[in-house]
Amino acid sequence: MIDRLIQKIEETNNPTVVGLDPRLNFIPSFIKERAYEMHGKTPEACAQAFYEFNKAIIDEVYDLVPAVKPQVAMYEQYGPVGIKAYIDTISYAKKKGLIIIGDIKRSDIASTAEAYADGHIGRVKVEDEEYEVYHEDSITLNPYLGYDSIEPYMSHCKTYDKGLFVLVKTSNPNSGEIQDLEVEGEKIYERVGRLVSKWGEEVMGKRGYSHIGAVVGATYPEQGIRLRQLMPHTFFLVPGYGAQGATAKDLRGCFDKNGLGAIVNSSRGIIAAYKLDKYKNKYSEKEFAKASREAVLDMKKDLQGV
Repeated sequence: MIDRLIQKIEETNNPTVVGLDPRLNFIPSFIKERAYEMHGKTPEACAQAFYEFNKAIIDEVYDLVPAVKPQVAMYEQYGPVGIKAYIDTISYAKKKGLIIIGDIKRSDIASTAEAYADGHIGRVKVEDEEYEVYHEDSITLNPYLGYDSIEPYMSHCKTYDKGLFVLVKTSNPNSGEIQDLEVEGEKIYERVGRLVSKWGEEVMGKRGYSHIGAVVGATYPEQGIRLRQLMPHTFFLVPGYGAQGATAKDLRGCFDKNGLGAIVNSSRGIIAAYKLDKYKNKYSEKEFAKASREAVLDMKKDLQGV
């Protein structure tokens, strides 16, 4: 997966991943009204609206970005119909040639971790038949339970060319309450970074990066610099750009000397761009996807200055 991701970044000359994290208040009224007319104000309507919204954005940005990152919680809150919209969104994005990062942040051990691994990046078995369910190329994981919560995914990375992004230093304001605590002379995020780097040695790609990546928030640039030093062969998934306050300047430490090593996420700054002052006077609500395309182009230009 990591080699395919790097190739797509080079082809598009753009280390941007679009976070497909729809919320009802992001969806244009004409899409919601059409869904409500068919299904009433129900979870089914929300799922239909999300999928239609996502498709329009994918159609406008697929040639500009290497990947999309749907956040499963936005979909699964609506139950089975929401999960179907999540799977359908992934299927549509893959048909457009995009890499899929499933933002699921799972964490468990033993048979439960195996079930998550089989379902999301492996295969589920039904007697003598096997099925791929979600079709994600990579997923996010929480390492708090230790290596036995990560190990069940490793064989699937090798067998099916999949990847992981493990939470190391997250972008949220209170991440330091745990991640910045000192243990035996180093921060917890540093210790976790070392572990993720070590785990990744088992599944190295051909381009010098492991299939086991790390989530490193752009909102903490000094920590990003430190983690790049500790994790030279680990690809970073970087949240926090734009809406959370991080700028292109804050990202510099996450990239390697060749300008690779990181993919930067933007969610609402792209998918809800038509609501922003910068774009709303230029694009109507029905042109929401065109506003998203311009937001991607603006982000690409900004990141090229890193």
